[in-house]
Amino acid sequence: MSVVGSAVPAAVETGGEAVGPLVGKRILVTGVTGWVAGPLARALAAVGNEVFGAARLRDDDQRAALAADGVTPVPIDLARRDLDGIPADLDVVLHLAVAKVDSFPLAMAVNAEGAADVLEVAAARSDRLEAFLQCSSTAVYQPCGHEPRREGDALGDSHRPMPGMPTYSISKIAGEVVVAHTARRLGVPTIIARLNVPYGDTWGWPLFHLLLMEQGQPVPVHVDAPTSYTPIHADDIAASIPYLLSLASVPATTVNWGGDEVVSIEDWCAAMGAITGLAPRFEPTEATIAAIIPDLTLLHSTGFRSSVSFMDGIWRLVEGSRPDLVRR
Repeated sequence: MSVVGSAVPAAVETGGEAVGPLVGKRILVTGVTGWVAGPLARALAAVGNEVFGAARLRDDDQRAALAADGVTPVPIDLARRDLDGIPADLDVVLHLAVAKVDSFPLAMAVNAEGAADVLEVAAARSDRLEAFLQCSSTAVYQPCGHEPRREGDALGDSHRPMPGMPTYSISKIAGEVVVAHTARRLGVPTIIARLNVPYGDTWGWPLFHLLLMEQGQPVPVHVDAPTSYTPIHADDIAASIPYLLSLASVPATTVNWGGDEVVSIEDWCAAMGAITGLAPRFEPTEATIAAIIPDLTLLHSTGFRSSVSFMDGIWRLVEGSRPDLVRR
């Protein structure tokens, strides 16, 4: 494992101003029933923000669970352009809603048009909107071996080889374009954050691989080994938000978003094997995502560095999701 990006800045500043915590704000978090947005909304509510969690929210239990954790549930449906639930007088919008679907029309409606619609409606209902964060993905990059990808590097359809992900890269690229255009037209400071591999104590791509290992199934890895990324833990996702928002601008700024350590699928499966005694078996294939290592120089320039080491994070993931597999 290695570390990408620039050296730690001497001061935690961006544009000459220190980055402070995000507190006392009215914040909309979309996609709140998802892996990334749910923990993020709860973390922001826990430190003194008024947080609204948006999704289709058809399940009463989901709504009750959000409310119990201090997040006000607000139903929206991007595919149907039903955005009546977006509240007025927002300070910040964190748009993390996403559709991972086979249908290109649906993917474009949600991941591209829907993102622009959220920005448009939020801006129309608030004259104090400070920043809009569009959660994009490093899936937008054209893979290039193991060379770190900078924000200006070539885009491509990296996720098409992955079963069940034929629309993802293209619709996320489209989302970046329409959000940047809308932000410029409306004059809303915007940050487009390309997220790498998120995970938490009970969720994430490594957990899927752990389940394959438990079942004795092979773990797909790319033929151009190692299959490397920069995973970022949920704690660091929440901690990074003020730093990302410090880059919001008109026109929109694009930044890579990940953890400091370069870690491969092979690495994290080996680590989970050491914790559980399960031996990973790898299946090299071209029908999976190739390595995508984001260059984090711009993110690091804000003063942000991830705090959860990958080994600590993997321990927390296994213990939090499958404590029965941990060797004592």
